[in-house]
Amino acid sequence: MGNTCCGSFGLKDCQGDSQPQDQFISKPNTCSTHSNHSDNSPTTTTTTTINSQQLISQGFSKENPNPNPKKDNNTNLPPAIRRGTDNQAYYVLGHKTANIRDLYTLGDKLGQGQFGTTYLCTEVSTGVKYACKSISKRKLISKEDVEDVRREIQIMNHLAGHKNIVTIKAAYEDSLYVHIVMELCGGGELFDRIIQRGHYSERKAAELTKIIVGVVEACHSLGVMHRDLKPENFLLVNRDDDFSLKIIDFGLSVFFKPGQVFTDVVGSPYYVAPEVLLKHYGPEADVWTAGVILYILLSGVPPFWAETKQGIFDAVLKGHIDFDSDPWPLISDSAKDLIQKMLRSQPSDRLTAHDVLCHPWICEKGVAPDNSGAIDELKAGLRRHGSTLKDTEIRDPMDADGRIDIYQEFVAIMQKGDAGIGRRTMRNSLNEHEERNRSSLAS
Repeated sequence: MGNTCCGSFGLKDCQGDSQPQDQFISKPNTCSTHSNHSDNSPTTTTTTTINSQQLISQGFSKENPNPNPKKDNNTNLPPAIRRGTDNQAYYVLGHKTANIRDLYTLGDKLGQGQFGTTYLCTEVSTGVKYACKSISKRKLISKEDVEDVRREIQIMNHLAGHKNIVTIKAAYEDSLYVHIVMELCGGGELFDRIIQRGHYSERKAAELTKIIVGVVEACHSLGVMHRDLKPENFLLVNRDDDFSLKIIDFGLSVFFKPGQVFTDVVGSPYYVAPEVLLKHYGPEADVWTAGVILYILLSGVPPFWAETKQGIFDAVLKGHIDFDSDPWPLISDSAKDLIQKMLRSQPSDRLTAHDVLCHPWICEKGVAPDNSGAIDELKAGLRRHGSTLKDTEIRDPMDADGRIDIYQEFVAIMQKGDAGIGRRTMRNSLNEHEERNRSSLAS
């Protein structure tokens, strides 16, 4: 049930088998996460070359393994949620709830996922705005689908109280939908912010990574593996504050115990860990994914990239990290050291979330470079040349580029009187790739 939940977003699936899909794998109908666990510690798995075409052909990438279910599919559902002969609605939540429309007014659609649609909703008694994720019950065709919804709600309640995890308010159910009401994050996706900026300075990337990995550490400490971390699943509460991040979408998340081995292949192509593709993994996979996000924050491009899913999987399994292309020659050795340790192919060799937070580049008073002095110099110089750009318009390109020599480029632009160009943030190949495919992305 890997659905997005609130903010201006949508699943970014590319149409056509030749293009990589963002949400490439959903849970199979066999609940292998629970039935195939081992009570022993995970054995060491050597990441070897594997034909990723086999992974696709074996059906792991099918969004709906049973697109044409038989009309009478209630036999797969537990008695508490079957539709009875008296035509009474079954209860996914296991009990009757209040009518959501007596408590909230549903408004504009905010986003669309595979199983659910998210709407703006307003609490009648207070006027406070929330996000409401409505999951269609007719799409819950198996017992496992129902359990996924229940587990998503359970995990959100289990993690409640963390400042960087979206807060669930309540869950409701009617004859057609399960409704999850949660706090509204109206600032957009981290994904779109990366596209806008190009990439971040080291200091800002370190602050964002501290938030992201802090969420991972909190989840792991409470026995939860997210399994679908990506910039699209981090929303901003405030559009003007890059650090007001909240993790959303626990549709693929699971509870785990130390030593449990998971075998179902889930996640998103650019971010999936090699051991997930090899069907033998644990919570270390979340750290790999956070390492991929860090690489993107600093460079604007994913470390493992190709035009097709097969190519992406091959690159992930190969594990080569490019530190030669721009802007990596300008990035500190400490940042590259952290990325290498988060993207080690052997899960046992990878840093834990706690270890990442203790790394010199990211910890309190860390060593990530601060470009604030250079930015002040840039602002003063541009104004000497008659720039009328706002502070934010001056700061954003500098934050993305991280180098003072962009000042000369701005000066040349201002002297030509073409101030409008100064408002264009720097773009990179990820931006070009995403813009080229956005028209075909599934909402």
